[in-house]
Amino acid sequence: MISITDIEGIRVGHASDFGAVTGCTVILFDKPAIGAIDLRGGGTSTRQIDSLLSHNTFGKVHAILLTGGSAYGLDASGGVMKFLEERNKGLSVGYGMVVPSVPTAVIFDLGIGNGRIRPDARMGYEACLNAESSGVEEGSIGAGTGATIGKLLGLDHATKGGIGTSGYKFENGIIVAVLVVVNAFGDVVSPENGKIIAGVRTTPRGSKFAGTVNLLKQGVTFREDKSQNTTLAVVATNARFSKSELGRIANIAQTGLARVISPVHTIADGDVVMAVSCGDIEGDANLIGVIAAELTANAILRALHHSKGLGGIPSTGDLKGEEIT
Repeated sequence: MISITDIEGIRVGHASDFGAVTGCTVILFDKPAIGAIDLRGGGTSTRQIDSLLSHNTFGKVHAILLTGGSAYGLDASGGVMKFLEERNKGLSVGYGMVVPSVPTAVIFDLGIGNGRIRPDARMGYEACLNAESSGVEEGSIGAGTGATIGKLLGLDHATKGGIGTSGYKFENGIIVAVLVVVNAFGDVVSPENGKIIAGVRTTPRGSKFAGTVNLLKQGVTFREDKSQNTTLAVVATNARFSKSELGRIANIAQTGLARVISPVHTIADGDVVMAVSCGDIEGDANLIGVIAAELTANAILRALHHSKGLGGIPSTGDLKGEEIT
């Protein structure tokens, strides 16, 4: 299987606190990467995404951090910056110093485990130390440790989310791959038949799914305390693209969320897709975007397949859900 670490120069590391049920995941780039972002959800929480915005002239990134802990978890990026600074990786600003660019996005996981313990600089640094290029552990680990799915009726009716990756290699050597953290407000459904794989359950101890859209149609109302959801995705390729082209790739990749999450991009979600270019092979932005959308959907399904029940929230495997290969 192709994963995001099959792209030369990319390493991925996790740090997890399984007692508090939270964690973070870092993507390290051996060389500065060009990046862009597509913000589609209604409740994002980020740090240092300036280098990914279309109007920013400096578009290089040295790492990307995905973390739990809601806005508190943004502190973990300080550990990533420390790790990079120690290795003299960052934008040279004179005075013998560098400033690393570490775009960071968070999920809300304060309601599971111990919400008073969140990813911090120590954990961000630990994730960097754990970073490897030999594969990516998926499921309930790193930023996916406290991820959950289907929270219209509250966390006690939810299903466990997680982190997953998927990739594709073309005959000309171009690789496109995706890393996703699934912490959605809505349900995850099969792209083949629309069957719910993970989502809001009818009862706290039940294994049957109620269907978020069905509940909304029945008059179940959204409350502000349910604004605790986000799906984060990073698309990476070894093809060469401009920031504008990467923005379009991220935009197309967002459709992968819509293929398997229902509903998606709501005011209760903070859905974000970042896209980065880490190579010099000439590529077609439209083609890469189309494949990235497919991979995004598959990475979401893989995250659920590998997830484990934590904090009293069952995984799809615990519920004998559909197996994803």
